[in-house]
Amino acid sequence: MEKLKLALYWAASCGGCEIAVLDLGERILDLAAIADIVFWPVALDFKYRDVETLPDNSIDVCLFNGGVRTSENEHMARLLRAKSKVLVAFGSCAHLGGIPGLANVTNRAGVFDVVYRDTASTVNGDGLQPQPVCQVPEGELRIPRFYNSVRPLGQVVPVDYYQPGCPPDTEQIWNVVQAIAGARLPTPGSVVGASDKTLCDECDRIKEEKKVKQFYHISEIVPDPKRCLLEQGVVCCGPATRGGCGQRCLNANMPCRGCYGPAPGVADQGAKLISAISSVLDSEDPREIDRTLSKIGDPLGTFYRFSFPSSLMARARVQEPPMVAAPSSLMAGARVSQP
Repeated sequence: MEKLKLALYWAASCGGCEIAVLDLGERILDLAAIADIVFWPVALDFKYRDVETLPDNSIDVCLFNGGVRTSENEHMARLLRAKSKVLVAFGSCAHLGGIPGLANVTNRAGVFDVVYRDTASTVNGDGLQPQPVCQVPEGELRIPRFYNSVRPLGQVVPVDYYQPGCPPDTEQIWNVVQAIAGARLPTPGSVVGASDKTLCDECDRIKEEKKVKQFYHISEIVPDPKRCLLEQGVVCCGPATRGGCGQRCLNANMPCRGCYGPAPGVADQGAKLISAISSVLDSEDPREIDRTLSKIGDPLGTFYRFSFPSSLMARARVQEPPMVAAPSSLMAGARVSQP
Protein backbone atom coordinates (compact mmCIF):
# COMPACT_ATOMS: atom_id res chain seq x y z
CA MET A 1 0.00 0.00 0.00
CA GLU A 2 1.28 3.44 -0.89
CA LYS A 3 2.27 5.53 2.10
CA LEU A 4 0.32 8.60 3.15
CA LYS A 5 1.90 11.99 2.56
CA LEU A 6 1.77 13.76 5.95
CA ALA A 7 2.50 17.40 6.82
CA LEU A 8 2.62 19.10 10.21
CA TYR A 9 2.82 22.84 10.83
CA TRP A 10 3.05 25.11 13.89
CA ALA A 11 1.43 28.57 13.70
CA ALA A 12 0.44 30.79 16.68
CA SER A 13 0.72 28.35 19.57
CA CYS A 14 3.14 27.20 22.27
CA GLY A 15 4.44 24.13 20.47
CA GLY A 16 2.89 21.64 22.88
CA CYS A 17 0.96 19.99 20.04
CA GLU A 18 4.26 19.19 18.33
CA ILE A 19 5.52 17.59 21.54
CA ALA A 20 2.29 15.59 21.82
CA VAL A 21 3.05 14.02 18.44
CA LEU A 22 6.56 13.15 19.62
CA ASP A 23 4.98 11.64 22.74
CA LEU A 24 3.77 8.81 20.53
CA GLY A 25 7.13 7.35 21.53
CA GLU A 26 7.92 4.08 19.80
CA ARG A 27 4.76 4.40 17.75
CA ILE A 28 6.54 7.10 15.77
CA LEU A 29 8.12 4.12 14.00
CA ASP A 30 4.65 2.76 13.26
CA LEU A 31 3.70 6.19 11.92
CA ALA A 32 6.77 6.15 9.69
CA ALA A 33 5.65 2.79 8.34
CA ILE A 34 2.36 4.18 7.06
CA ALA A 35 3.26 7.80 6.26
CA ASP A 36 6.04 9.82 4.70
CA ILE A 37 6.47 13.21 6.34
CA VAL A 38 6.73 15.75 3.54
CA PHE A 39 6.72 18.87 5.75
CA TRP A 40 7.47 19.27 9.46
CA PRO A 41 9.76 22.29 9.93
CA VAL A 42 9.92 22.03 13.72
CA ALA A 43 11.56 18.60 13.52
CA LEU A 44 13.17 18.33 10.09
CA ASP A 45 14.93 20.68 7.69
CA PHE A 46 12.04 21.73 5.46
CA LYS A 47 11.60 25.12 3.81
CA TYR A 48 8.42 26.85 2.68
CA ARG A 49 9.51 26.46 -0.91
CA ASP A 50 9.37 22.69 -0.43
CA VAL A 51 5.61 23.04 0.00
CA GLU A 52 5.19 25.66 -2.71
CA THR A 53 6.67 23.33 -5.32
CA LEU A 54 4.30 20.46 -4.46
CA PRO A 55 1.26 19.91 -6.70
CA ASP A 56 -2.09 20.91 -5.25
CA ASN A 57 -3.79 18.14 -3.24
CA SER A 58 -0.57 16.13 -3.12
CA ILE A 59 -0.45 16.07 0.70
CA ASP A 60 -2.88 13.47 2.03
CA VAL A 61 -3.19 14.94 5.54
CA CYS A 62 -1.94 18.11 7.21
CA LEU A 63 -2.06 18.54 10.99
CA PHE A 64 -2.09 22.32 11.41
CA ASN A 65 -1.70 23.53 15.00
CA GLY A 66 -1.92 27.11 16.18
CA GLY A 67 -4.19 30.04 15.48
CA VAL A 68 -3.70 32.67 12.81
CA ARG A 69 -1.95 35.64 14.43
CA THR A 70 0.26 36.95 11.61
CA SER A 71 0.35 37.23 7.85
CA GLU A 72 2.88 34.39 7.80
CA ASN A 73 0.39 32.15 9.64
CA GLU A 74 -2.29 33.07 7.11
CA HIS A 75 -0.02 32.50 4.13
CA MET A 76 0.85 29.02 5.36
CA ALA A 77 -2.77 28.22 6.19
CA ARG A 78 -3.82 29.06 2.63
CA LEU A 79 -0.82 27.31 1.11
CA LEU A 80 -1.30 24.10 3.10
CA ARG A 81 -5.03 24.16 2.41
CA ALA A 82 -4.30 24.22 -1.32
CA LYS A 83 -1.73 21.43 -1.07
CA SER A 84 -3.69 19.12 1.27
CA LYS A 85 -6.54 16.74 0.62
CA VAL A 86 -7.41 16.70 4.33
CA LEU A 87 -6.66 19.63 6.63
CA VAL A 88 -7.00 19.03 10.38
CA ALA A 89 -7.23 21.90 12.88
CA PHE A 90 -4.99 20.19 15.42
CA GLY A 91 -5.18 21.31 19.03
CA SER A 92 -7.07 24.04 20.86
CA CYS A 93 -5.43 27.02 19.15
CA ALA A 94 -6.23 25.89 15.61
CA HIS A 95 -9.61 24.55 16.73
CA LEU A 96 -10.86 27.53 18.76
CA GLY A 97 -8.16 30.23 18.91
CA GLY A 98 -6.68 28.95 22.16
CA ILE A 99 -4.85 30.90 24.84
CA PRO A 100 -3.25 33.29 22.28
CA GLY A 101 -6.81 34.29 21.44
CA LEU A 102 -7.24 35.89 24.87
CA ALA A 103 -5.28 38.79 23.37
CA ASN A 104 -8.45 39.60 21.42
CA VAL A 105 -9.41 41.76 24.38
CA THR A 106 -7.16 44.36 22.73
CA ASN A 107 -5.55 44.97 19.34
CA ARG A 108 -2.09 44.98 17.81
CA ALA A 109 -1.24 48.35 19.35
CA GLY A 110 -2.35 47.18 22.79
CA VAL A 111 -0.27 44.01 22.58
CA PHE A 112 2.80 45.94 21.41
CA ASP A 113 2.40 48.49 24.22
CA VAL A 114 2.51 45.69 26.80
CA VAL A 115 5.39 43.80 25.22
CA TYR A 116 7.61 46.70 24.12
CA ARG A 117 6.74 49.49 26.58
CA ASP A 118 4.70 48.78 29.71
CA THR A 119 6.29 45.75 31.40
CA ALA A 120 8.58 46.50 34.34
CA SER A 121 11.53 44.67 32.76
CA THR A 122 11.32 46.48 29.42
CA VAL A 123 14.03 49.02 28.58
CA ASN A 124 13.02 50.74 25.37
CA GLY A 125 13.67 54.47 25.67
CA ASP A 126 13.14 55.08 21.97
CA GLY A 127 9.77 53.34 21.98
CA LEU A 128 10.79 51.02 19.15
CA GLN A 129 8.24 48.51 17.88
CA PRO A 130 8.34 45.96 15.05
CA GLN A 131 7.46 47.28 11.61
CA PRO A 132 6.52 45.16 8.56
CA VAL A 133 9.21 46.95 6.52
CA CYS A 134 12.44 48.41 7.84
CA GLN A 135 15.34 49.99 5.97
CA VAL A 136 18.81 49.03 7.21
CA PRO A 137 22.25 49.65 5.69
CA GLU A 138 22.20 46.15 4.22
CA GLY A 139 18.87 46.70 2.50
CA GLU A 140 15.18 46.25 3.22
CA LEU A 141 14.05 43.90 5.97
CA ARG A 142 10.53 42.49 5.96
CA ILE A 143 8.75 40.60 8.69
CA PRO A 144 5.19 39.24 8.88
CA ARG A 145 2.38 41.61 9.76
CA PHE A 146 0.99 41.17 13.26
CA TYR A 147 -2.79 41.14 13.05
CA ASN A 148 -5.23 42.82 15.41
CA SER A 149 -7.03 39.53 16.09
CA VAL A 150 -6.22 35.88 16.57
CA ARG A 151 -8.45 33.66 14.46
CA PRO A 152 -8.90 29.89 14.60
CA LEU A 153 -7.94 28.05 11.44
CA GLY A 154 -11.54 27.48 10.38
CA GLN A 155 -12.16 31.24 10.17
CA VAL A 156 -9.40 31.56 7.57
CA VAL A 157 -9.65 28.46 5.37
CA PRO A 158 -12.03 25.49 5.09
CA VAL A 159 -11.13 22.79 7.60
CA ASP A 160 -11.97 19.11 7.15
CA TYR A 161 -11.63 17.94 10.76
CA TYR A 162 -11.02 19.38 14.23
CA GLN A 163 -8.95 17.57 16.85
CA PRO A 164 -9.22 19.42 20.18
CA GLY A 165 -6.95 19.52 23.18
CA CYS A 166 -4.14 21.54 24.74
CA PRO A 167 -2.47 19.41 23.63
CA PRO A 168 -4.52 16.57 22.14
CA ASP A 169 -4.33 13.35 24.11
CA THR A 170 -1.59 11.10 22.71
CA GLU A 171 -3.85 8.04 22.54
CA GLN A 172 -6.42 10.07 20.64
CA ILE A 173 -3.72 11.29 18.23
CA TRP A 174 -2.84 7.70 17.46
CA ASN A 175 -6.50 6.77 17.07
CA VAL A 176 -6.97 9.58 14.55
CA VAL A 177 -3.81 8.61 12.66
CA GLN A 178 -5.09 5.04 12.39
CA ALA A 179 -8.52 6.26 11.27
CA ILE A 180 -6.87 8.38 8.57
CA ALA A 181 -4.71 5.47 7.42
CA GLY A 182 -7.73 3.17 7.29
CA ALA A 183 -9.99 5.75 5.62
CA ARG A 184 -12.37 5.55 8.59
CA LEU A 185 -12.84 9.24 9.21
CA PRO A 186 -16.36 10.58 9.87
CA THR A 187 -18.23 13.22 7.89
CA PRO A 188 -16.04 16.23 7.02
CA GLY A 189 -16.46 19.03 9.54
CA SER A 190 -16.53 16.61 12.48
CA VAL A 191 -14.57 16.81 15.70
CA VAL A 192 -12.26 13.78 15.91
CA GLY A 193 -10.16 12.39 18.74
CA ALA A 194 -12.85 13.24 21.28
CA SER A 195 -16.19 11.98 22.54
CA ASP A 196 -19.76 13.15 22.03
CA LYS A 197 -20.35 13.56 25.77
CA THR A 198 -19.38 16.29 28.18
CA LEU A 199 -16.43 15.67 30.44
CA CYS A 200 -18.86 15.98 33.34
CA ASP A 201 -20.85 13.04 31.93
CA GLU A 202 -17.68 10.95 31.76
CA CYS A 203 -16.39 11.96 35.19
CA ASP A 204 -16.89 9.30 37.89
CA ARG A 205 -16.56 11.67 40.85
CA ILE A 206 -19.45 11.68 43.33
CA LYS A 207 -22.04 14.34 42.49
CA GLU A 208 -24.59 15.25 45.16
CA GLU A 209 -26.04 18.48 43.70
CA LYS A 210 -24.93 20.48 46.70
CA LYS A 211 -24.96 24.26 46.59
CA VAL A 212 -21.84 26.41 46.66
CA LYS A 213 -21.44 29.42 48.96
CA GLN A 214 -17.79 30.14 48.17
CA PHE A 215 -15.38 29.55 45.32
CA TYR A 216 -11.71 28.78 45.82
CA HIS A 217 -8.66 28.94 43.65
CA ILE A 218 -7.20 25.47 43.34
CA SER A 219 -4.12 26.68 45.27
CA GLU A 220 -6.26 27.51 48.32
CA ILE A 221 -7.60 24.04 49.12
CA VAL A 222 -6.80 20.37 48.71
CA PRO A 223 -9.95 18.98 47.05
CA ASP A 224 -11.40 15.60 47.92
CA PRO A 225 -10.35 13.48 44.91
CA LYS A 226 -13.59 11.51 45.02
CA ARG A 227 -16.07 14.39 45.01
CA CYS A 228 -17.16 16.73 42.24
CA LEU A 229 -14.77 19.67 42.15
CA LEU A 230 -17.48 22.18 41.29
CA GLU A 231 -19.49 21.14 44.35
CA GLN A 232 -16.35 21.79 46.42
CA GLY A 233 -16.21 25.37 45.16
CA VAL A 234 -13.50 24.85 42.54
CA VAL A 235 -14.48 26.10 39.10
CA CYS A 236 -14.33 23.10 36.78
CA CYS A 237 -15.17 23.48 33.08
CA GLY A 238 -16.36 19.88 32.77
CA PRO A 239 -20.10 20.70 32.43
CA ALA A 240 -19.44 22.75 29.27
CA THR A 241 -16.50 20.85 27.78
CA ARG A 242 -16.34 17.95 25.34
CA GLY A 243 -14.96 14.74 26.82
CA GLY A 244 -12.52 12.21 25.41
CA CYS A 245 -9.33 13.62 26.92
CA GLY A 246 -8.84 10.74 29.34
CA GLN A 247 -9.65 13.03 32.31
CA ARG A 248 -5.98 13.85 32.70
CA CYS A 249 -6.55 16.98 34.79
CA LEU A 250 -9.23 15.39 36.96
CA ASN A 251 -7.02 12.37 37.60
CA ALA A 252 -4.40 14.78 38.96
CA ASN A 253 -7.08 16.34 41.22
CA MET A 254 -7.09 19.48 39.11
CA PRO A 255 -10.16 21.09 37.53
CA CYS A 256 -10.89 20.86 33.83
CA ARG A 257 -9.69 23.98 32.01
CA GLY A 258 -11.93 23.51 28.97
CA CYS A 259 -9.29 22.75 26.34
CA TYR A 260 -11.42 20.21 24.44
CA GLY A 261 -13.85 22.97 23.56
CA PRO A 262 -17.63 23.16 23.70
CA ALA A 263 -19.65 20.02 24.06
CA PRO A 264 -21.83 18.97 21.10
CA GLY A 265 -24.74 21.35 20.62
CA VAL A 266 -23.14 24.15 22.66
CA ALA A 267 -22.77 27.40 20.70
CA ASP A 268 -20.76 29.30 23.31
CA GLN A 269 -18.65 27.36 25.81
CA GLY A 270 -18.22 30.27 28.20
CA ALA A 271 -21.93 31.05 28.33
CA LYS A 272 -22.68 27.39 29.02
CA LEU A 273 -20.16 27.34 31.85
CA ILE A 274 -21.59 30.53 33.35
CA SER A 275 -24.99 28.84 33.32
CA ALA A 276 -23.53 25.81 35.12
CA ILE A 277 -21.90 28.05 37.73
CA SER A 278 -25.13 29.92 38.36
CA SER A 279 -26.99 26.66 38.92
CA VAL A 280 -24.90 25.75 41.98
CA LEU A 281 -24.93 29.12 43.75
CA ASP A 282 -26.56 28.75 47.16
CA SER A 283 -28.12 32.19 47.37
CA GLU A 284 -30.72 34.44 45.82
CA ASP A 285 -29.32 37.61 47.41
CA PRO A 286 -27.63 39.68 44.67
CA ARG A 287 -25.01 41.06 47.06
CA GLU A 288 -24.07 37.63 48.36
CA ILE A 289 -23.94 36.29 44.80
CA ASP A 290 -21.59 39.14 43.85
CA ARG A 291 -19.33 38.30 46.80
CA THR A 292 -19.27 34.63 45.84
CA LEU A 293 -18.52 35.32 42.18
CA SER A 294 -15.81 37.85 43.07
CA LYS A 295 -13.59 34.90 44.03
CA ILE A 296 -13.43 33.99 40.34
CA GLY A 297 -10.63 36.44 39.67
CA ASP A 298 -10.27 36.09 35.93
CA PRO A 299 -13.70 35.47 34.35
CA LEU A 300 -12.51 35.72 30.75
CA GLY A 301 -9.52 33.46 31.34
CA THR A 302 -11.72 31.03 33.25
CA PHE A 303 -14.81 30.81 31.07
CA TYR A 304 -13.17 31.45 27.67
CA ARG A 305 -9.60 30.32 28.21
CA PHE A 306 -9.43 28.44 24.92
CA SER A 307 -12.51 29.56 23.02
CA PHE A 308 -12.68 33.36 23.06
CA PRO A 309 -12.03 33.88 19.29
CA SER A 310 -14.68 31.23 18.51
CA SER A 311 -17.25 32.55 20.97
CA LEU A 312 -20.23 34.74 20.17
CA MET A 313 -18.10 37.73 21.24
CA ALA A 314 -14.92 36.73 19.34
CA ARG A 315 -13.08 39.86 20.46
CA ALA A 316 -13.50 43.11 22.38
CA ARG A 317 -14.52 46.20 20.49
CA VAL A 318 -11.53 48.52 20.40
CA GLN A 319 -10.53 51.40 18.17
CA GLU A 320 -8.37 49.92 15.44
CA PRO A 321 -5.28 51.89 14.36
CA PRO A 322 -4.61 52.32 10.63
CA MET A 323 -3.12 49.24 9.05
CA VAL A 324 0.29 49.45 7.39
CA ALA A 325 0.19 48.26 3.78
CA ALA A 326 1.34 44.68 3.49
CA PRO A 327 4.72 44.18 1.82
CA SER A 328 4.53 42.10 -1.34
CA SER A 329 6.58 39.19 -0.02
CA LEU A 330 5.84 35.56 0.76
CA MET A 331 5.99 36.17 4.49
CA ALA A 332 3.55 39.07 4.30
CA GLY A 333 0.68 37.00 2.97
CA ALA A 334 -2.48 38.43 1.45
CA ARG A 335 -3.93 41.83 2.25
CA VAL A 336 -6.98 41.08 4.32
CA SER A 337 -9.38 43.12 6.41
CA GLN A 338 -9.03 42.42 10.11
CA PRO A 339 -11.99 41.39 12.27
